[in-house]
Amino acid sequence: MRSSVNILKGIDKTTVLIFLIMIVMGWFNIYAAVYNDEHKEIFDFTQRYGKQFIWIMATIVLAVFIMIIDSRFYLFFAWVIYAILMFLLLMVLILGKDINGARSWFEFGPISLQPSEFAKFGTALALASFLNNRRNDLTKLKVIIPAVAIILLPALLTAIQPDLGSTIVFFSFFIVLFREGMSPIIFVSGLLMVLLFFLTLLFNNLYLEIALIAIAFLLVWFSTRKWKLLLTGLVLMLVIGGIIYALDFYIIKSLGNETVLVITLLLSGIAYAYYFYSKKAVTLLVIYLFLAGSVLYVNSVDFAYNHMLKPHQRERVEIMLGFKTDTHGTGYNVNQSIISVGSGGFKGKGYLQGTQTKFKFVPAQSTDFIFCTVGEEWGFLGSFVVIGLYVFLLIRLIILAERQRSNFSRIYGYGVASVLFTHFFINIGMAIGLVPVIGIPLPFFSYGGSSLWGFTLLLFIFLRLDAGRTEYLA
Repeated sequence: MRSSVNILKGIDKTTVLIFLIMIVMGWFNIYAAVYNDEHKEIFDFTQRYGKQFIWIMATIVLAVFIMIIDSRFYLFFAWVIYAILMFLLLMVLILGKDINGARSWFEFGPISLQPSEFAKFGTALALASFLNNRRNDLTKLKVIIPAVAIILLPALLTAIQPDLGSTIVFFSFFIVLFREGMSPIIFVSGLLMVLLFFLTLLFNNLYLEIALIAIAFLLVWFSTRKWKLLLTGLVLMLVIGGIIYALDFYIIKSLGNETVLVITLLLSGIAYAYYFYSKKAVTLLVIYLFLAGSVLYVNSVDFAYNHMLKPHQRERVEIMLGFKTDTHGTGYNVNQSIISVGSGGFKGKGYLQGTQTKFKFVPAQSTDFIFCTVGEEWGFLGSFVVIGLYVFLLIRLIILAERQRSNFSRIYGYGVASVLFTHFFINIGMAIGLVPVIGIPLPFFSYGGSSLWGFTLLLFIFLRLDAGRTEYLA
């Protein structure tokens, strides 16, 4: 497809400049991260920095190619691209190579490609295409369910690999749904789920569930101001709970206190159903559903944490929460990264002068922990500049998204900003010990062709849509 739009005139040069600065800075930091005296030449293609240079050159060609294509191509073929990438996510489970316990990579001789990195721009396109129709209303279940399914499909396929980092990144698309009109209640519920997840790890489940029940009764009181109703509900729950507990204690003897509490809550809901219906007590019904959902969620988190996460993943979460201080085992990476960042001081030790970096104290220091090289050699000032670049890029993307004339372009733009923000926040959070280590790259900085190409596709498709914003999109 050919376009009559002057791309050079329409492209946002500020964003392109930030992109070029970032990939160049990333390349020099990769060189510093894996530098050794035997391979001083930065164009040594046997080393990671030499290979990254090849990826960067190919990336620039890719960016130019993306800009040449008619912007309507991305709308018309959004679902085709999404379907192809979902197929690749499925095939990697069968044909992919197992690396560090995860089957996430295709190998083609010396080249490895990670389809989950490309699935992010495919998901952004599909979500934008689905929500593009003005009749779509994210307050209706018939719209919310398909939109959520578009997000959950790649999240599920990456979780099976398992690739926890990419799975979490796909959930960032819920920010897009919130921007496009999804109820704040659903969005806040998602944030509460994250909070409840950590509370489940911090406190005994039974005590946490009792606290949730107490909160629910307080909400009932604040919404109705009826003591009689409150006491009736409490007595009813205590009676049902007492019966279930007695049956378990004397006859069944295998349920346990938490299961007794869950069954009590569900049976109480059946008993409350008549009141909800006869009095049309919608507020009370919402409170009950919130309570039941929260208690079931607490139990599911406990099961998933203990049976689905691998031991090293559980250890990373426990180290972040302060349950463990394994500085020589699972927590070694984070501990060394924090030391590296902190040792840089205000101005840094100087380029190629980082001792933590030079002596390879930090594993994956050219990929997931590339920021520790920035912190050690460039110090607080350099880290501030890098973080400032990301913040400026994100603000710029939001500005560009808001000026779009088509829904498709705006929605896709917010998808780009959401993915980049999640990568930026989690990766730097990992490097300084604020979030668990889940292994995701820092956009445009970390070594790797898949991530660099994936982020380039994600960004430049949006720049192409922005450059052609005066064109008609269906």
